[in-house]
Amino acid sequence: MSTTTLKPHQKELWGHPIGLYVLFFTEMWERFSYYGMRALLVIYMIAQASHADGPGLGWSNIEAYQLYGWYVMLVYVISIPGGILADKVLGQRKTVMLGAIILCLGHGTLAIEADWAFFTGLGLIILGVGCLKPNISTMVGGLYKKGDIRRDKGFSIFYIGINLGSLLATTFVGMVVAKWGWHAGFGMAGIAMLLGLFVYIWGQKYISHVGNKPTVEEKKNDISIVKLFSNIFKSPVQLAIFVVLLAFSLYAGFTFEGVDHWGYGALFIFLSFVVGLLMMIFKSLETQVLKDRFLVLLLSFLLVIVFWGAFEQAGGLMSVYTETKTDRMLFGWLVPTPMFQGLNAGFIILLAVWIANIWAKRKLKNKEASSLFKMATGTIIMGLGFVFMIFAVKEYDANGSSGMQWLVLAYLFHTIGELCSSPVSLSFVTKLAPVKYASLMMGLYFAATGLGGKVAGILGEKSEHFGEYTIFIGIVIFTVAFGLLVIALLKPLKRLTHGAEDNEVEMHNDETEGFELADPDINN
Repeated sequence: MSTTTLKPHQKELWGHPIGLYVLFFTEMWERFSYYGMRALLVIYMIAQASHADGPGLGWSNIEAYQLYGWYVMLVYVISIPGGILADKVLGQRKTVMLGAIILCLGHGTLAIEADWAFFTGLGLIILGVGCLKPNISTMVGGLYKKGDIRRDKGFSIFYIGINLGSLLATTFVGMVVAKWGWHAGFGMAGIAMLLGLFVYIWGQKYISHVGNKPTVEEKKNDISIVKLFSNIFKSPVQLAIFVVLLAFSLYAGFTFEGVDHWGYGALFIFLSFVVGLLMMIFKSLETQVLKDRFLVLLLSFLLVIVFWGAFEQAGGLMSVYTETKTDRMLFGWLVPTPMFQGLNAGFIILLAVWIANIWAKRKLKNKEASSLFKMATGTIIMGLGFVFMIFAVKEYDANGSSGMQWLVLAYLFHTIGELCSSPVSLSFVTKLAPVKYASLMMGLYFAATGLGGKVAGILGEKSEHFGEYTIFIGIVIFTVAFGLLVIALLKPLKRLTHGAEDNEVEMHNDETEGFELADPDINN
């Protein structure tokens, strides 16, 4: 009988490393704070002085959608410098700690009743999420060795933590606001983030082997992002593409309509630099296998933008629709608007493990269960959820209000689509990303999510001109068509992954590799 004593980070609980549960509860409380605030944000911005929960900012719907889109985008785009900070300086573990501290300050600032506190708090939350979000997800991937089939299940369990936090937040934040006002709701989010920080500090011994500060040797062998980008001046084709994009971005800053035209100009300039960096990363990859996988990874980011551009209507257009056009009376009680956003989280908790097991069994039976197929299927299912919002709009036009059942059905389909797509896409990044660009690529994943959020804000703005009916129909058509296109191209795309998802098995009680992503040593 073996008497080997396992180190804390080698110990398992319920078939997974204990470190997974440390990250689970840290992320749960962080998401409580984020989704609690998100559930209030747009409604608070449009709330007039006569609102039942007290006066908000009194903005127009278009102004609220604009800020919502920019906020959601920046929350995730800042993941790129957050990933670089982890890769180059602090390591993932310390960068997550820094992000948690900044988030505590941000949510605490939002609890102050002043305009400066509102904008300052949002700014701090953007910085905090940018440090925490990409790196804690990368650490989850680092808990499992390459080829361990438990990785997808681990991400699904982690995803339950995200949504348990969301469910708790959306269940209680509306009640708190109804009794004590908007800023009490924001303050409750800050308390939740403090709990997440305490959990993370307590559980350090269980995650001591992942996300550590880069060693001197690693830094010596690492490539500077600035130096890598500067190589574009030695690459005529890439430089020409970059210059054209940059010129268009400057043109947009001068010519786009609206008060945020320079915001769009700055966004396009930023994206021009991102495209330039991606081109130089691609050129720096040493083998054809890594290049092919990198291209597939970039395609998956397009799927992410499409998915979240539709899904993030929950915090914008669907939230306003729920507040203003839905009959929310249930047995004589007015259901708070934020509670409807909790439907998504509740459905995830009920269905996450079941759906993950369905996909795992399909894979073991050699049926189609690749990550790209899951992501495309999820995008289609989520898009079909907006069919019920079309029915809701038709009922409102006929009767002056629409029933809650349409929202429930829409969120159910959104949830099933999310469970097929989002947890798997996180895992997909850890399988395909080149090791030396690990957190940067995870940061790009969340930046793609943020761009989807900006698309959601733009669609919300357009609904004021075209109407909800047109927007919802457009979402259904585009998401279904895009998902079907990816499925049609699935075979050649899978060939480009070069078996990154093949030969997965269960592994237990091994020394995990601490930071295992795509194998950099595979040659064509």
